Amino acid sequence: MKICIIGYSGSGKSTLADLLGEKYALPVLHMDATFWYGNWQYRSREEQSDIVRKFMSENSDGWIIEGNYAKICLDRFTECDKVYFFNYNRFVCFKQAVKRFKENKGTVRPDCPCPEKLDAEFIFWLLFAGRTRKRRKIVKNLFEKASGKKYVFKNRRQLIKHLSSL
Repeated sequence: MKICIIGYSGSGKSTLADLLGEKYALPVLHMDATFWYGNWQYRSREEQSDIVRKFMSENSDGWIIEGNYAKICLDRFTECDKVYFFNYNRFVCFKQAVKRFKENKGTVRPDCPCPEKLDAEFIFWLLFAGRTRKRRKIVKNLFEKASGKKYVFKNRRQLIKHLSSL
């Protein structure tokens, strides 16, 4: 099984990826971990695409890749069997990001290899910049181009109901 998970920052993509990875015994790739390294330094698109392609190649029987990154290795969307889209309200995502920051302050999470932070730039991204008309269209296009079964969740209740049926 090959699964892509997309959605807004703070929506819970990484959490679902890890949960499904355990449930189905599939390796998980977090796109933030391909983009960021060190102390919030970023890799080139070529480096990121190479990491994703290598991951997909080494795990050709199945994988889970979470994250948007619309210009990085779009083959993941044409090869997936399922795609999950978290289309949550910006304030729900902001609240979750604050909770995540409080839980992980001063540490490095496995899904993002940089020290946890919640600064003005990220807050602006969560509430505004990551949700412009252009950004929403990009995520929608990723979802529409994906092959396989498609799921859209507008709230956690819908997701929980879906997960209970697996």
